[in-house]
Amino acid sequence: MKKIDNPNSCNFQYPNTETSIKRRKTRQIKIGEVAIGGGAPIVVQSMTKTDTKDIELTTAQIKRLEKIGCEVVRIAVPDNEAAEAFGEIKKRVSLPLVADIHFDYRLALASLEKGADALRINPGNIGSKEKVREVVQAAKDRAVPIRIGVNSGSLEKGLLRKYGEACPEAMVESALKHVKILEDMDFHHIKVSLKASDVIRTVEAYKLLADKVDYPFHAGITESGSLIPGSVKSSVGLALLLNLGLVDTLRVSLTAPPEEEVRVGYLILSSLGLRSRGLNIISCPVCGRCEVDFIKIVVEVEKHLSSIKSTFDVAIMGCMVNGPGEAKEADIGLACGRGKGVMFKKGKAFRSLKEREIIPEFVKEVKKLAGI
Repeated sequence: MKKIDNPNSCNFQYPNTETSIKRRKTRQIKIGEVAIGGGAPIVVQSMTKTDTKDIELTTAQIKRLEKIGCEVVRIAVPDNEAAEAFGEIKKRVSLPLVADIHFDYRLALASLEKGADALRINPGNIGSKEKVREVVQAAKDRAVPIRIGVNSGSLEKGLLRKYGEACPEAMVESALKHVKILEDMDFHHIKVSLKASDVIRTVEAYKLLADKVDYPFHAGITESGSLIPGSVKSSVGLALLLNLGLVDTLRVSLTAPPEEEVRVGYLILSSLGLRSRGLNIISCPVCGRCEVDFIKIVVEVEKHLSSIKSTFDVAIMGCMVNGPGEAKEADIGLACGRGKGVMFKKGKAFRSLKEREIIPEFVKEVKKLAGI
């Protein structure tokens, strides 16, 4: 517990969110060397948005994702050429790779042969029982997990007729059906996702399934939208699921570069005290009292500091009303005035800057504090 130091203040204590959120107990699986479930830290994933057949472009995107903290990457494998490319990409990167397979069991087998660390399939749509058995046996031989991915937009027609819509109950029935297919083949290296494009349906589906299986959950709001609306929708949905302890690994699905998915994922976890990676940047919303080009300052400072892995507080404030107070509370802070800025470090003002100096000099000081 973190306690406010002032003896005259109220007795409020900041909760240790990591311990106050009781996570659902699950069995643990591994994707490569990354543990999922069973008490392991919540894992941040993304998916490549390149043509898998373009080996150079896909490899470069995965390496950028690794640089900003992505821990598992999923790759679409829609045809044989993509499966061949998957193998070459696997040789060039160090992150665990999940092969995303639909309709053709042979693509799953080819991906396993090329070194896939996990498969994302729906057993019911890749062929006959014997074809599924062949895939399951190949995965079992390699100790490779399978993710059963239920999506409201591709629910089985029989379930849509039964329920009239892709409701949470229909999604859970689909998941249980696919889980049973694998369990009947004595395969238990499973994780499950139940994704819809709206928050309520997604959350209710996970809640319904939570006490029916003990497999880890991959969570997210699918097709959530572009950067801002998608980040909002994903934050709301994932915060609810995280608070219920129903997330073992997550992907923020955005119509945006995959690097943004990873950044938003970590910001969501950090806001709940579950994981931290990178600086906690505090900045004001700007008002008529601001007398510098503040939005430009914040955007440029964030851009220059985005690769820092250190976890400390950086305050960037636009005026002298709340600015000095916030800047003093942060590990390093900036309070702007009329065409200038005052830098604070560990609660004390230590340097005044002209507006043209603010971005380069403040960035330099933050990097110094980060040991760069």
